Amino acid sequence: MEKKHALITGATSGIGYELAKLLAENGYSLVLVARNEKNLNEVAAELTQLNSNIHTHVIAADLFEKEAAQKVYDKTTELGIVVDILVNDAGQGEWGRFIKTDLEREIDLVQLNIISLLSLTKFYVREMVARGNGKILQLASSVSKAPSPYLSVYAATKAFVLSFTEALAEELKETGVSITALQPDATDTDFFHKAKAENTVIYKEQDLYSPAEVAHAGYEALMNGDLTVTPGAMNKFQKALNTVTPDKMITANMEKKMESSMEPDGRQESSHPASQRERKAINASKQGINGDY
Repeated sequence: MEKKHALITGATSGIGYELAKLLAENGYSLVLVARNEKNLNEVAAELTQLNSNIHTHVIAADLFEKEAAQKVYDKTTELGIVVDILVNDAGQGEWGRFIKTDLEREIDLVQLNIISLLSLTKFYVREMVARGNGKILQLASSVSKAPSPYLSVYAATKAFVLSFTEALAEELKETGVSITALQPDATDTDFFHKAKAENTVIYKEQDLYSPAEVAHAGYEALMNGDLTVTPGAMNKFQKALNTVTPDKMITANMEKKMESSMEPDGRQESSHPASQRERKAINASKQGINGDY
């Protein structure tokens, strides 16, 4: 029987890793995309052990780079892989006042969070529509509906992802292709460290969702063909509240969450093993041990 394939970006840690596990458990062979080839190979081995009936392909690609999405698509085409499910998980943020943050870093975030996601969607959705089947999961965020001081560019990129997904879903009606936006709240991944937001109130002091919980909700919605999914009871309540709350109040509330914490103890790092592995690889790179980050 012909194997079905899922392509996941950001597959080596966090929500992307947990989505890859769920897809493997449910019989999907995988195309794993991330920057660090060593981590990719470790994850591929783990997932193959999880389900020996699947096979995995790894593509080391830096989606901050302009041509990376094309590289990923060209590689799957070369291998003759039909991508039945596309998961655009890769994304990063940058914490700080906009007048002080680095412009080049924020342009890179737009490349990663918007341009690469848009490009991969374009490449694979055309094939899906031509076949008359396929599914896409886009990682939006709870902040896609909540302007976020100190994460202003990140939140704006996620607003794009949500709007783009909702519009494209309308275009895809009657094609056999579905597209879903996953809108998690703050989750226990390496995101906050990458964004230099590890000392914020929301990270140090508040409860975070587990990547596995978020991935499970996203997987179910993807398979159901739902347009959007908001994991967690409190996240659902906040989303409903935001629909009747003025944007100014939402923004002020987000500012409080994103301010620097005065709590000396609090959370120091993610408790998610795959995200811890990612952080160790990044720290090793900063010390010159490898050049993958």
